[in-house]
Amino acid sequence: MKKNKAPKNVFIEGAISPEKIATSIAHHQVKTNIGAHDIFLGQVRADVLDGKKVAAIDYSAYTEMANKTIDDIRESAFDKFDLTCAHIYHSMGKVKAGEICLFVFTSSAHRQMAFDSCQYMVEEIKYKAPIFGKEIFEDGEYVWKSNK
Repeated sequence: MKKNKAPKNVFIEGAISPEKIATSIAHHQVKTNIGAHDIFLGQVRADVLDGKKVAAIDYSAYTEMANKTIDDIRESAFDKFDLTCAHIYHSMGKVKAGEICLFVFTSSAHRQMAFDSCQYMVEEIKYKAPIFGKEIFEDGEYVWKSNK
């Protein structure tokens, strides 16, 4: 059962570093009841729109609501799946093409629960969390990105 505490801040300024990902994985080696992990890494694509190449995405959010929404998604994953751990991190601010902007990490005793819960959380975050991305083109112009 969830305690009445403020939702964790999932936002990291800028790109999510490979070191952050590696450290998170390394911290789980002592949890020997875990038999499987699944990881989703969202990466900024260098899409070409109307002949212009995306150089970065500038992420913003209604942070209080986004943290609450993501906390609710995480808690619902624990209700739906037999999870041991679940961690979510999302970038805030400018993230260049090729860099990581979303890190979802699930752990369970068995692989199917890790797979299913990770996919569930990624889809729920994309559709429900009030996180906004402004695609910035190489020429400095921008367009607001659809999360769907």
